[in-house]
Formats: sequence, C-alpha cells, structure tokens
Amino acid sequence: MRILAVASECFPLVKTGGLADVVGALPGALAGEGIGVTTLLPGYPAVMAALEEAEAVRDWPELFGGAARLLRGRAAGLDLLVLEAAHLFGRPGNPYLGPDGQDWADNALRFAALGRAAADAAEGFDAVHAHDWQAGLAVAYLRGARPVVFTIHNLTFHGRFPAEVFPQLGLPPEAYSIEGVEFYGGVGFLKAGLYHADRITTVSPTYAMEICTPEGGWGLDGLLRHRAAAVSGILNGLDTAEWNPATDRHLAARFSAAEPERRAGNKAALQARFGLGEGGPLFLFVGRLAWQKGIDLVLDALPALLAEGGQLAILGTGDRGLEARCREAAAASPGRVGAVIGFDEGLARLGYGGADAVLVPSRFEPCGLAQLCALRYGAPPVVTRVGGLADTVIDANEAALAAGAATGVQFAPPSAEALARALRRAAALWRDAPAWAAMRRNALAADVSWARSAVRYADLFKELVNG
Repeated sequence: MRILAVASECFPLVKTGGLADVVGALPGALAGEGIGVTTLLPGYPAVMAALEEAEAVRDWPELFGGAARLLRGRAAGLDLLVLEAAHLFGRPGNPYLGPDGQDWADNALRFAALGRAAADAAEGFDAVHAHDWQAGLAVAYLRGARPVVFTIHNLTFHGRFPAEVFPQLGLPPEAYSIEGVEFYGGVGFLKAGLYHADRITTVSPTYAMEICTPEGGWGLDGLLRHRAAAVSGILNGLDTAEWNPATDRHLAARFSAAEPERRAGNKAALQARFGLGEGGPLFLFVGRLAWQKGIDLVLDALPALLAEGGQLAILGTGDRGLEARCREAAAASPGRVGAVIGFDEGLARLGYGGADAVLVPSRFEPCGLAQLCALRYGAPPVVTRVGGLADTVIDANEAALAAGAATGVQFAPPSAEALARALRRAAALWRDAPAWAAMRRNALAADVSWARSAVRYADLFKELVNG
C-alpha cells in the first residue's frame, strides 16, 4: 500500500514543533506494517538543499503566482515529493513567519499551492494522509478522489483567511459554504480538512474527546460532534533509535535502564550549564514559553518548589513577557533557578537526561512530546491531566505506587495552586529514594515508541482502502 503524506514540516529537514517529529518518524514506523509513505513538502531552502537524486515529475506553468515543479527524491532516509515554487517557498527562516515575526501575507496561497500539488500528485497513491491546517485544502481539492485521513496536531491553529481569498483558490463556487471551506465568514483550511476527510485522527485519545466539547473545540466542536463517528485518537510516539540515552551524543554520561545511576553525571553537567549549585530535586521546563504550555504557572508556583529545596532549569523561547519573567526569576534566585532563552536541541537532551523531573503543566496538550522524552530518559514528568499527558503518564497515587506502576505525577486543574501541590508531592517522592528509584525504572521501561500506534494507523488505512 502506498500513502501520500502531506505536511508543512518534517524532522530533520524543517521543524517548528511536534508536527515535524511525527511526520518524520511515522514513515519508518509504517514501513514495518507493509505501508510505504512518500511525504510531500514545500520546497523551502533547507528542504531543497537536502534533496538527493531529484527528478522532476510534474510542472505547473502557473501555480498561484509563478511557475512550479514537483520533484521526487530522498532526504534523511525519507521518500519525498517536493513542491519547488521559489515565489512561494524560497524564503529564509521560519516556514510561516516573516522577519517581522508576523505571518507571511500570502500564506493562504502558499499552502493552497501545497494542497493543489497534493491533489494532483495523489493519483499514484492508495490514500492520502494530510496533517494540520497547512494541508487542509488538499482534502477540498481532492473531493473524494482518494481516501483521506486528516490528522489534527493542534486545533487552535485554524488557517483562517479573509473571504476575499476564495476566488483565487480555484475551487468551485459551491465550495464556499458551511458544507465546505467557509468558516465564520472567511476561508478555513482546517475546517476544510475536517469537513471533507474520510477519517479524522488526533494525536491522543483524550484530546479526541476534548475537541468535541465547547471548551476544547475552539469553534469547531459542533462540526466535530457531527463527524464523531469519523474521529479517533492515536497517540504519538518517539523514534526510539533517535531518542536513546544509551547512544545520545549530547549527554555527558550515557546510560540505560540497566545502569540508571549513570544519570548523575548528566545532572552535574546540567547544573553547571544553568549555573546551579548542588541541591535537592532538579526540575526542568523545556519548550515554548507560551500560555498554552503553562510556564506562567511554573513561575507562580516557584515559591513552593524552592521551599522544597528544589532547583529549576528553564529552556525555551516564545512570548517576550514570559521570557522576561524567566530571566527575572533566575536573577532573583541565583544558584537555584537558571534560564536559557533560546532553542538548543543538545541542551534539551542533556536536560532530559539529567533532570530529576520534567515539568509539563500545559493548559491543553494534544499529545505532547516533552513527557515522552522525559520518560525515555528516566525523568518522571509532572503533568497536567489533559490530552495526551493524561494518556501517557501514570500518576503516582497510592494505588499506582502499591502496584509498582507509577511513572510521574499528574495534577488538575491547570492552576498554580494545583501545580504547587504536585511539586510538593514530587519532592516528597524524590526524598523517598526507593520510591523514586522505582518510578524512574518505570519511566525508563515505558513504551513510548511508535509500535502500537503504527499498527492503529495501518489498520485505519487498510480499512479505508480495502473496505
């Protein structure tokens, strides 16, 4: 079976978030299930530079403002189709934002072109797997020509554009309706994918339920409830060969489940990198400094963490106000709190391998990768009981501790007070050395691979294609 995946980013070629990790890892996981995946990507400079053995397989004399070609080749071990359209994608930097930090003014046409190319290229494939709003219009262009699975990685990003863009998209007039691409008086790329896809998946079972509620549906819950029979949740996984503490070159001390005591070398190196002294439990926050991710909750709960003798390392970038608060917290508690503002993959991996616990206090989280990385590297996560966090971390309650099953600490609701209670629980467990060692062993033993989820995706595609 041959699947065409359509996405706006793919690790390791171009990445702004977890979408790229999934798009990059899923082809390898599905190969073990007898499914071949070719991934269609925009021809960003980084993708064009990495493309090997490229050959042109299609030309468009005019595609939303200029000539374009579809190239077939390989990069990073992946089979690719790349939409070479310099007038749309030949730009440095972020795939979606200009140098001023604002969306590119022509994003509607850029990702309409990706959708148009996907529909034209789909003829040679058994089914299409479209990811997030950037691939949403592919489903509208296909109009049932191929079975489509549409995966939501984050429902908050709608890809909504003014109604004035509709005449430029090349869709039939009747497509601009509530039973099409119209969304609150504009054009909704995400809405188009959700309306037209044969199956809709999210990246965790709990998130699949949450998005069907007014609280979690971001204006699309009515459509999702209408399509509830087509909606399911399939957990993300990690490429466990790529994320492996026994071979990770970024660690100061490599380790495995058989010798977790070697993690101590990473903790010492992490403390040195963040200017922290010796102390109690070392908590790590790594990720976007944004309201969704709850870094403000961490800063509000910081007195409770420090009162327990804990240390905090923060690594991330995002909202300027939150960046400033992180710097202020580090300046106010030197040796206890450290902050590195920026993205550093190597430092993040050292953090997972050296922190005692990883904080993931998201207000909502479709799946989350930070907690999966934390489990893989033996740092029990402290997580909000939402979305994929609820599905992947087993709370250290009395029953789980007695059964020897706990892998982390959950809390709810997403508030500073609830997080403070969770931090006190985590610190008490850390001081109970046998209990913490058992929880760390459980974390290291957790299956965070794609194995089970790949089977579910394969079954879904086979059901669609074979009936």
